Amino acid sequence: MARASLHLVAEADEIEQQYRLVMRRLTGGVSVITAGQGNDITGMTVTSLTSLSATPPRLLVSINRAASSFALIERTRLFGVSILASYQHGIAGRFSNGRLKGVQRFEGLEWHPGLSGVPLLKNASATIECEVEEIIERHSHGIIVGRLQSFEMSPQLSGLAYWNSQYIEIDSSDFDLLAEVSIPLAHVR
Repeated sequence: MARASLHLVAEADEIEQQYRLVMRRLTGGVSVITAGQGNDITGMTVTSLTSLSATPPRLLVSINRAASSFALIERTRLFGVSILASYQHGIAGRFSNGRLKGVQRFEGLEWHPGLSGVPLLKNASATIECEVEEIIERHSHGIIVGRLQSFEMSPQLSGLAYWNSQYIEIDSSDFDLLAEVSIPLAHVR
């Protein structure tokens, strides 16, 4: 690997801009976090979803506290997760569109209320309903610990990733390539 140049900066805003550039190099799975019930619903695209624990089953998601989704999750203490399939980059774009708010983001999409009433997107690779166990507020974001209430998985194996400001589709035709880079597929096939 070529040696990267070292950038020393003194201004906080310049550090933040460079940090954003660095974090664009981190590939993340793409999910939509949803909240609310009835007509009081909203959602947002995230790459900050991660597993916290299998025993007991818990996950983490980091959400900007200024986001409308954060306020609704904080108030209702429930949220949904739709892990997007490879072909759902249009949905990812829709839920990250700042011009669309609340229920507008769901218009024209297939979704259904989960057992708790939170919206879940149809045809997602997997969906999860969570109850908020804890919210840890740090700086501009809230780290939400979710206790799994229910989940469903699609039989279709595909996923959507985000890297360097672009969506990357991963489907079953990519399994051989993933095997070449040593990603274990024993549990996938």
